[in-house]
Amino acid sequence: MGSEGPSSVVTVHVTGFKKFHGVSDNPTETIVTNLRQFMEKRGLPKGLVLGSCTILETAGHGAVSQLYKVLQSAISGREKEIGSSATSSPIVWIHFGVNSGATRFALETQAVNEATFRCPDELGWKPQRVPIVPSDGSITRARETKLPVAELTRSLRKMGYDVAPSDDAGRFVCNYVYYHSLRFSEQNGILSLFVHVPLFLTIDEEVQMQFAGSLLDVLASVLH
Repeated sequence: MGSEGPSSVVTVHVTGFKKFHGVSDNPTETIVTNLRQFMEKRGLPKGLVLGSCTILETAGHGAVSQLYKVLQSAISGREKEIGSSATSSPIVWIHFGVNSGATRFALETQAVNEATFRCPDELGWKPQRVPIVPSDGSITRARETKLPVAELTRSLRKMGYDVAPSDDAGRFVCNYVYYHSLRFSEQNGILSLFVHVPLFLTIDEEVQMQFAGSLLDVLASVLH
């Protein structure tokens, strides 16, 4: 990572989710809605710009149609930049999702080409063993993030956070969105990471906001 040079700027776009079945108050909606103001007070790390902050529907098709709009607009913005500097400035997508049974943060290393929803999404869809992208083949197909999850995890642990890498983002909307994002990222030379967070009852809002800010710090460090 580190080969971009001192003049490169990392642009980070962030998404969260609205409420869904069993989770009436999604912490990721709060985190992403408040992140810009929080980082303005806290201070962004040097060489990092916070781009879009988007709240997605907790629904497979609903989230992905919205996701592609913001993904595409980020690419279009990069293409408008002048000169070759555009290609040396990393674009990163961080997708926050809640795992209501979790007791710590999880950085997801991969997504799998399978939609098996344990409950209907917010548009009433409940697929079972359906490929997310049929042209990608089997439901066992996985796509991995190109970000150094082990290094990010180590750095965040040193800051005192209870965080671990994970290779299972589930088969619900979180995995569905992450799979599409990783596929788009690979095709367009950008980077993507999914982060599962617990409920605020488990880790309170203040700590979760600090975690989001620290993740931006660590990304800025790793990508410069």
